[in-house]
Amino acid sequence: MKSILSKILATLVLAALGATTLCAAPAKPNIILILTDDVGLGNIHCTGGPYKTPNIDALAAGGMRFEYCYATPLCGPSRCQLLTGRYPFRTGLINNNSHNAVAPDREVMIPTVMKKAGYITASVGKWGQVSLGPGEWGFDEYLVFPGSGRYWSTQNPNYRVNGAQKTLPEGKYLPDVMHEFVADFIDRHKDKPFFLYYPMSHIHGPILRTPDSKAGADADQLYTDNVEYMDKLVGKLMAELDRQKIREKTLVIFTGDNGTARFGVDAATVNGKPISGQKNTMLEGGSREPLIANWPGTTPAGKVNRDLTDFSDFFATVAEIGGAKLPEGVKLDSRSFAAQIKGEKGTPREWVYVELNGRSYVRDSRYKLTNQGELYDLSEAPFRELLIAKDSGNSGAESARKGLQAILNEHPTAAGKAQDVATKAEKKAKRQAKRLNK
Repeated sequence: MKSILSKILATLVLAALGATTLCAAPAKPNIILILTDDVGLGNIHCTGGPYKTPNIDALAAGGMRFEYCYATPLCGPSRCQLLTGRYPFRTGLINNNSHNAVAPDREVMIPTVMKKAGYITASVGKWGQVSLGPGEWGFDEYLVFPGSGRYWSTQNPNYRVNGAQKTLPEGKYLPDVMHEFVADFIDRHKDKPFFLYYPMSHIHGPILRTPDSKAGADADQLYTDNVEYMDKLVGKLMAELDRQKIREKTLVIFTGDNGTARFGVDAATVNGKPISGQKNTMLEGGSREPLIANWPGTTPAGKVNRDLTDFSDFFATVAEIGGAKLPEGVKLDSRSFAAQIKGEKGTPREWVYVELNGRSYVRDSRYKLTNQGELYDLSEAPFRELLIAKDSGNSGAESARKGLQAILNEHPTAAGKAQDVATKAEKKAKRQAKRLNK
């Protein structure tokens, strides 16, 4: 009798343990993707920049920093590639003037697949250079402002929240309003899995005073103030996650949409040295971005990952972490680095592809080949890119040329269209900044 009771008791215990295990299975994590504007390697302290960014540095110290992340070197194509997981020649959004090339009946963005996986989604911030608005592309909630580099009502007081027109009060700082929206969204959805796309205003021009700027600050100090305020907002977001007690169930990804703009590139050095190129160039400084992933208890702390990643990869990565199915019948360029975020080896890329307005290149761990036939040695990147002559006699370089050319042949660069207005916009931003900071 005792034997029978013991067996029954053991069976009940095992059943209870099994039920406990199922209940303890981790829920879908929240995912926050912070996309800063015109932020390159030299703007973040932990990637070698001269600025104070303690909150972003803390994300890297408590998580993983990816050394080789590549974006399109201009905001519109870069954001489209991130949200669709597809290269510019596939979507047709190849410069900032081609935003109408994409539409929801032709492309699928991250929020659509995440909603099908049970996520609440939001977009808070910049949406320019991509057609329509966040709502039409599948986001449940959104705050969006027109253009880029929006901070004060003296620029343009209008913005929209979930379709409703809003007016920014005089003296109110739009990035603070954006943070308030983010905090409220988190508070209302902390018990559900959410995906938050957070394309910040900072540090796109015009470079204006921040609420922390001192009177009389010159242009260089104002640029520093903007970098530091961006970092301050990241810190406030992390504090909100801690306050809501959801930090360990939230993956935070931090990156920038393209390299540093011309008005910041002289000061935004890496370990005291200028880097090759800037925003809107097909050089390292145009495309190579800070990338940090932080998920306490899941991401190994303080690790540096040297795998190649590009902006198409965010689509598959976010989908895999959220348990979402990739869309059927869509040719994705995206390769997930979810395994690396969890400290596993994964299946790293052997190359990345970058394209902008008729120009393109593919690079591996050592060499870069452009669609103009130029081969570069990147052993001294991001500081120097060494052009290799076709008759160099370097067998290793010629082998790389052949392999990279085969990849370029499979990625037919779209023909360039009317010149982007980035340069004119930056000049206009400088003039506006001088006027508004007087």
